[in-house]
Amino acid sequence: MKTSTDELLVFVTVIDSGSITAAAEKLGQTVSGVSRALTRLEKKLDTALVRRTTRRLQLTEEGDAFLRRARAILAAMEEAEESVARGRERPSGRLRVEAASPFMLHCVAPHMKAFSALYPEIRLELTSNERIVDLLEQKVDIAIRIGALQDSTLHARALGSSKLRVLASPAYLAEYGEPKSVEALREHRLIGFTAPEHLNRWPLRRGGKGKPEPLKIEPAITASSGETLRQLVLSGWGIACLADFMTAADVREARLVPILGNVLADERQPVSAVYYQSASLAGRVQCFLDFIAARVTL
Repeated sequence: MKTSTDELLVFVTVIDSGSITAAAEKLGQTVSGVSRALTRLEKKLDTALVRRTTRRLQLTEEGDAFLRRARAILAAMEEAEESVARGRERPSGRLRVEAASPFMLHCVAPHMKAFSALYPEIRLELTSNERIVDLLEQKVDIAIRIGALQDSTLHARALGSSKLRVLASPAYLAEYGEPKSVEALREHRLIGFTAPEHLNRWPLRRGGKGKPEPLKIEPAITASSGETLRQLVLSGWGIACLADFMTAADVREARLVPILGNVLADERQPVSAVYYQSASLAGRVQCFLDFIAARVTL
């Protein structure tokens, strides 16, 4: 005969409460009923889970190992039940989403009309920031992060990755010519980031061979936002290294031209959504992440 979840619950409650009497009161059952359930569980498992004395209960070695598994099973069942309950409910309430301005402009904002049509009772608050923010301090529910994640207590969901390319406008190339080698970049105006510094190391192979040796550029002009860099490149100011998620449409429509493809390493920036686990927010967070993951092509 297989163990029932009711028996698992009785066992865990007895241990957490410290006595059969306290467990019976917590579960709303009789002391004799809880005692019989515990005895029945031990008979099914053919092993003693607790040692009973007049003063206290003590877990056996087998009981300690079984307790960990029982807790995991009950937690998984509770999560499954909450998931079904959330599915029956219509997500509602405020949801604060934060992302760097290029990702917000190109990958989030264009889809929010469709999201609001699906979830009209969710009130969105969209914010942009070029630095990593503290979710609790800024009261942010979901943050979209570009690049490798640092270890943290946040939950994370990978949304994909975006390739980096070196780009220039047709007008710039017509006026200054196209650089054909890494060395030739020294004769051109390069656009870089104010911070972080690692974004000014472009993934280029020296001589077109071997492992990529990131080229540390000396930018003639810098900006804190990738969107500002994009606008500078579009205006013909110079050359920049930018991610596909903000420039793919420009390349398709010939507003920007990828260059140095023969020496460019296949480097991609991971894109992730990070959030704190919260029962009150779970439905809103889950439906937003499912929605955006299905629509953002990276």
